[in-house]
Amino acid sequence: MNKTELIEHLASKHELTKAEAGRILETLLDAVVTTVKKGGTVAIPGFGSFKQHARAARTGVNPSTGEKIKIAAAKLPKFTPGAGFKAAVDPKAAARKAGAKAEAKPAKKAAKK
Repeated sequence: MNKTELIEHLASKHELTKAEAGRILETLLDAVVTTVKKGGTVAIPGFGSFKQHARAARTGVNPSTGEKIKIAAAKLPKFTPGAGFKAAVDPKAAARKAGAKAEAKPAKKAAKK
């Protein structure tokens, strides 16, 4: 799904014009970008969170010459999916994780006794 298709989906789902849906989407994206740019976090429960991630400076290698080069530090956007989003994409993985947690709890209690 691209941006145009998303705008069409919003417009049809909420009885909006495509122009209104486009403005709403632009406002949402602008709010996320502005907040993350300032170093804040945008958390949408069940969906995920957007935040800024600082990558430290490091030394790399030019693959064609083999010489070492310095790579500058960088600030990058990072998205971390929420549990609901992960479960929607892969329900089996969510079930396995829930099963693993259920098995781990009794084992801890048995170990304490």
